[in-house]
Amino acid sequence: MGRVQLFATSGWSFVSFIACVGLGFAATPQEPSSIAPFAATATDGTKISVDQGSAGELTVVCFLGNDCPLVKWYASRLQSMSEKYADRSVKFLAVNSNHQDTPEEIAAFVREHSLRFPMIADSEHRLANHFQAERTPEIFVLDQDLAVRYRGRVDDQYQPGVARSEAQRRDLELAIEQLLAGQPVEVSRTAALGCLIGRVAKLNTAATNDATGENPTPTFAEHVAPVVYQHCGECHRPNDIGPFSLIDYDEVKGWGAMMVEVIDQGLMPPWHANPEYGKFSNHRELPESDKQLIRDWVAAGAPLGDPSKLPPAPESAGEWLLPKAPDLIVAMGSTPFEVPAQGTVDYKYFVVDPGLTEDRWVKGAQIIPGNRSVVHHSIVFIKPPGEESDSGQGWLSAYVPGQRPLTYAPGYARRIPAGSKFVFQQHYTTNGKPAEDITRIGLVFADPAEITHAVDTLVALNQTFEIPPHHPNHQVEGSLKQVPQQAMMLGLSPHMHYRGKSFQLKAFRNDATEPAQVILDVPRYDFNWQHVYAFSEPLLLEGISRIDFVAAFDNSADNPANPDPSRTVTWGDQSWEEMAIVYFDVAWRIRPDQVSGQPATATDSTELQFHDDVAIEELVTKFFAKFAPPNSDRIPKQALPEAIRRFAGLDDDNDGEISRDELRNAFRKRAERQQRRADR
Repeated sequence: MGRVQLFATSGWSFVSFIACVGLGFAATPQEPSSIAPFAATATDGTKISVDQGSAGELTVVCFLGNDCPLVKWYASRLQSMSEKYADRSVKFLAVNSNHQDTPEEIAAFVREHSLRFPMIADSEHRLANHFQAERTPEIFVLDQDLAVRYRGRVDDQYQPGVARSEAQRRDLELAIEQLLAGQPVEVSRTAALGCLIGRVAKLNTAATNDATGENPTPTFAEHVAPVVYQHCGECHRPNDIGPFSLIDYDEVKGWGAMMVEVIDQGLMPPWHANPEYGKFSNHRELPESDKQLIRDWVAAGAPLGDPSKLPPAPESAGEWLLPKAPDLIVAMGSTPFEVPAQGTVDYKYFVVDPGLTEDRWVKGAQIIPGNRSVVHHSIVFIKPPGEESDSGQGWLSAYVPGQRPLTYAPGYARRIPAGSKFVFQQHYTTNGKPAEDITRIGLVFADPAEITHAVDTLVALNQTFEIPPHHPNHQVEGSLKQVPQQAMMLGLSPHMHYRGKSFQLKAFRNDATEPAQVILDVPRYDFNWQHVYAFSEPLLLEGISRIDFVAAFDNSADNPANPDPSRTVTWGDQSWEEMAIVYFDVAWRIRPDQVSGQPATATDSTELQFHDDVAIEELVTKFFAKFAPPNSDRIPKQALPEAIRRFAGLDDDNDGEISRDELRNAFRKRAERQQRRADR
């Protein structure tokens, strides 16, 4: 991404970020206008005293927590600022008030982030209460009289769900500069968007039952642990994508208030499909009774209960989240790709020969980034023998925010022809520090004797849209018009960027009297959770003539993730641009001889058919109506949006213009590639 980046790039995906970051900051009533002097001992044994100091001195107090993603991004920046102002009578100190962070863990955090200003462990919340601090990171700037002259965020670079490549307003730095210049702080209060400081309610040991004596106060061991292990342990366990584990009692107790907040806000567990349409095997839901159980437990002071009643905890995640160890692991290269500290990195393509001397069928695949902090997404394509393009043609697997690796049902697999190469499409985001990455893919092969169905991925998209500035609900339509009649749909995944608002798909049948069937409705699209919606029962495609989608975009200032409401937005790779695309995983039954290398086509009388001259002519007509000058049969290349010029090689003769024949040829080639993939 360029100016805007996704938060889910630091090893946790958004499953971790939003699990510890709420949507806003609720100001504490009667916020302190000044702070009484205090003394403490830093984790390195240094004695800290904050008193009314000498003229001109400023004290910057930073409330931090080990596992909050925003803290991890801002820690090095705070250290740089402390060095910048060290000789200007500005001193920095940090306070960790998280109950769940041990002194040893805090010391390790200090070492990891090379913090050289003092860190105070405040597990009893003495200083957090002294300042009435609520979140991490939250910054207080005190003048020589200990008056609070600024309170809030470091800057506006990182917000829930997005991260700009650079800050548009450096609030803390501006406040310091204005105070050093003897000026009033222009903006003295900003929202601290981050993780709640986990204050634990006082344990009420007497109130163990309600008035009837029938409903005992919930305890972690007997009531809460089973719920948390079932609904949170998938990601929030050791070595998995959650930024912290929710297995140990002290950890869960410390994050209890944060858990209640994200549950009440509907952010956890993450799921975005409208339950009125379709049933999905990977659906996530926390029953209301379980939500109330967690609320009651936190309100009661988070009692442990009888440890002997604890259920077995989820096991730590292994490196590979596949049903078995990969049969083949392929890296994108032997030399790490160097990601710069700042700026935009265009998509990178790495072509690798996996050394397959015979056809292989894949029933499970997972991509693991070498450095999650800079890999926004990775897609691995199959480049069959004879394919010229290095961008890849056949879909194999993807690592994107919010997705977990899926494995196919017994008998289902995706074919890799012998001699194929892999193409790694890498999207890197900068995070303020130089980084290196070698991404890998692990594959689990199927036994050819067991294969009954071939799996492939189809795509429907619209690349010709223009989203007007400030439009709150611009709708873009697209369609899959070549529907393989003897296939079944296993699942689908819509994709938009930060302006994505909603996404709905409808299936239309050959019998025009039947109403269209809504097969997926995502009323609140979230770029940070790019789910594969896997059907509980495959959707049979016979009789379906086309599948249409409507993607709605919010390009208004009311969209907090919007990079720039004043911009006209077109198709493009980077997240400040947009996409309207949906991927369909489909499968069809094949014969045993097709598994062993013969063309894999659908059974019965209807083959998988993608080539449709009528549909191609319709696409050409729409394309020319949108981009060609009046009464012209040629489109100047410069009249096309940059993203289309970059994405599609339309100008076959390189004369700077696109003719109808060139456009027909481009669409036909795409259809023929789909047909070849199906025939394999």
